[in-house]
Amino acid sequence: QVQLVESGGGLVQPGGSLRLSCAASGFTFSRYAMNWYRQAPGKERELVAGITSVGGRTNYADSVKGRFTISRDNAKNLVYLQMNSLKPEDTAVYYCYAARPSTWERNYWGQGTQVTVSS
Repeated sequence: QVQLVESGGGLVQPGGSLRLSCAASGFTFSRYAMNWYRQAPGKERELVAGITSVGGRTNYADSVKGRFTISRDNAKNLVYLQMNSLKPEDTAVYYCYAARPSTWERNYWGQGTQVTVSS
């Protein structure tokens, strides 16, 4: 059974930090590129950050560059999103996403974790 379980969300003041974690199971984690998406109320889901299967390359949305860092630990089947200098506009549900390495495999989504940035 495939699972992606996010954790680490919560309420934080502007300028604060949070670290999200996503624990993967039920598939060969090290073969999948991993991504973090977010969806704010009334808005479309957007890509926040991505990391290749072995972690050699990362990419970020312009809105989070220099503030967020994605990383992964293939030995522990974990992917992280370190979020610093948080802004109210970062408020959203954050989702972990496993991108299939081949067309005959599936993509997977986590259930999401709420991040609220407010004073």
